Amino acid sequence: MIPTPRTALATAILFALAAVAQAQTPPNGAASVPPAAAAAAAAAAAAAPKPFADVIKGAKEQPGLFPIWRKDEKVWIEIPKEAFNKPFLFSVNVANSIGERGFYASQMLGDELAEWRRIGNQVQLIALNTKFRSDSASSKQALEQAFSPSLIAGTPVASAEHPDRKSVLVDASGLLLGDIPGYSTRLEMAYRLPFAPDRANSYIEATRADAQISTLTSRVHFATPRIPAPSLVPAPVPVPTPPQATPDPRSMFFSFVYSFRALPEKPAAVRHADPRLGHFMESYSNLGDDLKANPRVHMVARWRLEKKDPSAALSEPVQPIVYWMDKNIPAKYRASVKAGIEEWNKAFEKIGFKDAVQARQQPDDADWDNMDSTHASVRWFTGADVGFAIGPSNKDPRTGEILDADIGMSDVFGRGSRRLAADDVLPGGQPALTSWMGERSLHLAEQQCSYMADQAHEFGFALDLLALRDGLEMDGPEAEALAQAVVKDVVMHEVGHTLGLKHNFKSSTTVTQAQLKDKAFTDAHGISNSVMDYNAYNLPLKGEAKTTVTNTTLGAYDYWAIEYAYKQIPAEQEAAELAKIAARSTEPLLAYGDDFDQGVGGPYDGFDPRSNQRDLGDDPLAYAKKRLKLSQELWDRVQSRQATVGDDPLRNRRSIAESFRQMGMTANNVSKYVGGMYAERVVPGVTSGPAFKPVENAQQREALRFIASGLLSSDSFKFKPEFLATQTLDYNEWDRGLPLSIPDAVAALQGRVLDRLMSPNTARRLIEQGAYLPEAQRKGAVSLSEVYGALQGAIFSELKTGAEIDRMRRSLQREYLRRLQAQLNRSTNGATVYADAFSMARWHANLLANDLRAAAAKPGLSVETRAHVVEMQDMLSSMLKASLTRS
Repeated sequence: MIPTPRTALATAILFALAAVAQAQTPPNGAASVPPAAAAAAAAAAAAAPKPFADVIKGAKEQPGLFPIWRKDEKVWIEIPKEAFNKPFLFSVNVANSIGERGFYASQMLGDELAEWRRIGNQVQLIALNTKFRSDSASSKQALEQAFSPSLIAGTPVASAEHPDRKSVLVDASGLLLGDIPGYSTRLEMAYRLPFAPDRANSYIEATRADAQISTLTSRVHFATPRIPAPSLVPAPVPVPTPPQATPDPRSMFFSFVYSFRALPEKPAAVRHADPRLGHFMESYSNLGDDLKANPRVHMVARWRLEKKDPSAALSEPVQPIVYWMDKNIPAKYRASVKAGIEEWNKAFEKIGFKDAVQARQQPDDADWDNMDSTHASVRWFTGADVGFAIGPSNKDPRTGEILDADIGMSDVFGRGSRRLAADDVLPGGQPALTSWMGERSLHLAEQQCSYMADQAHEFGFALDLLALRDGLEMDGPEAEALAQAVVKDVVMHEVGHTLGLKHNFKSSTTVTQAQLKDKAFTDAHGISNSVMDYNAYNLPLKGEAKTTVTNTTLGAYDYWAIEYAYKQIPAEQEAAELAKIAARSTEPLLAYGDDFDQGVGGPYDGFDPRSNQRDLGDDPLAYAKKRLKLSQELWDRVQSRQATVGDDPLRNRRSIAESFRQMGMTANNVSKYVGGMYAERVVPGVTSGPAFKPVENAQQREALRFIASGLLSSDSFKFKPEFLATQTLDYNEWDRGLPLSIPDAVAALQGRVLDRLMSPNTARRLIEQGAYLPEAQRKGAVSLSEVYGALQGAIFSELKTGAEIDRMRRSLQREYLRRLQAQLNRSTNGATVYADAFSMARWHANLLANDLRAAAAKPGLSVETRAHVVEMQDMLSSMLKASLTRS
């Protein structure tokens, strides 16, 4: 329990009254004790901790770093006197969860450098502030005064000091049954309901201890008093539903695994990061040297890896990196998981380590959990709406040494990776055709990994296309081999994260289109130069020869990144050798771009078209055109597929949903070319050349043409009325959905293009790109006016030709006007849209107004088209009048 100031004050008053009473008592009992003082003394005596032996009488001890004592439902943690004010690693994992909305089992939640502190009879678990440090002893006190630690939890001591062991007990329930992970806030974010921990129905369910670690698992009940009644009127903003996966939405349990782990007595050697490669880091501000303009220090996150024989060219490590394979992993996938883990040994062998990475299988009858912080693991979990894998780790904040990692693999990488094509029912009964875009929080961008979810969706698309094109059987050996390859690919990716490697979203562009078609090359080298990319599947067009579909081996970048982080180098040679390794960044095969280069939202929208998710080959624009052709082939084949007895009613919907999801990512990637900038990781004084360079004019214009003729054209999305009319619903489900709407799916895809091309970020880059070019190259550059004109002309082409405007095009034109309205709204966009962008948007809006007036006067149009044109004319007129208001 965390004491309130009132509780602490009351305790202090009791002790003060007891002291006063003792001072006022005459010797030898000469006078009677005043009643009030006697009551205070009695209260103080009652509050005094009981003797250690009395508290643990009948309890069983688990010896360890902090011994754990258990008696029935009571659990105590023993803290030796010398352990107070001594740092250790405190970590939190969640072993059991509710299986929806981001609350899944087998997840790492975080870690802190922590220590025990005793204030009177109160014990505090304190998170130390490691964000600010100093090499100077004289400034350390100033830092302690300036930057506060944080209280994780606190509780009164449960015993007096042991007479021999000089240790005290604390009640584990009082310490660990609160909301240490902050789940009440997370639950409120997910459900907009006030869930809170219910201590009365929470308990310590498991404990384990040894010399290096003490682990306690708390079974915490979260509850909310009531679920509010639905509003009588529709809410302006959609309200999330209450929990769906629990029997009662008001009640749920979580099992939090709390580990207290000893830090290495000898800190690992620090290796400093280089921005030309992508490693996770432990970072802090060193405020001890006021001569440095930038006080930030970045240490590479890596395991401690040392050769048994430093003189040997190839040596086993003193301590290998061991991954325990969870016993819940289905037996049929264990060989592929093991292969994905041990594939990384190829990179370590290159730098002199033999069997550096090992995979060990947890026995099926094991009674121990690998969720504690001393077992790196690959864990298998399930959920009602889950579809991802994740590779987090715990680090020693002092050095960046990785101490633990738990890769979480949802069942989507096995069963789920085929369910979209094999007709399992998805959660909710029907996938939304517009659900392909997932927003990613900016501050968590580097920690999130949706690779498995994307692989599963891509796998569904690939299997569907191959089954319809080549007759591939879902339960046949070819599909099984591809499924196993997907498992290995994802495991390689996630293990790479736990070895300290970030994403690399530029590596797929380092393989040529010709190499991708060469099966001998892709079998030997993979389809990308890094498994840390989100690589698309290497699917041939109709009539092309088969080749390797997914990644099966490490790429050149992966070897390079491992070498920089783990190569054993004598201390006196390290700086020079690391500089030499990093200097290879200019080699084409080692291209690197992280999450922020790819785009995470806000100002970091990803402006380099070479850094993408789910592209493939050295020409992302060519791949975008290929993806549209593959999708169109799938749509044609799905519309020709004959229904059979036993088919799921949503089978075709899922096929179409997957194709539109892939096209959504393609739309975002191709839109990056317009106003795009090539970004290079230039290190001052070390590397030469421009850090930023505008994308070639020809490439920008080619992307605009493809967007206009491909993504914004109704002809690209043709579906037969006979097909749409036969797509039934799943009438067994309450949320059975509505008739299949292709225009809605197309509108979502096209909206992604509009969001990109009409954004303030794109406008700014188009306006400023000339400043990055020599004077002679500025002539003929793609301008903001050209982009706005081309986009508007393509979207409203019917106004010039007099053609009818179909349902999809009407929707597209409305979406364009909606975004144009945002551009013309000075009150909301005045701080984010350049004046030049505003004036250019208004200029083209006036041109559109003229075209709309002319089109409205043309005879022969259908009433639907005429009504739409008049509506657009009225909307635009109102927008232009409103935008005249000056703030």
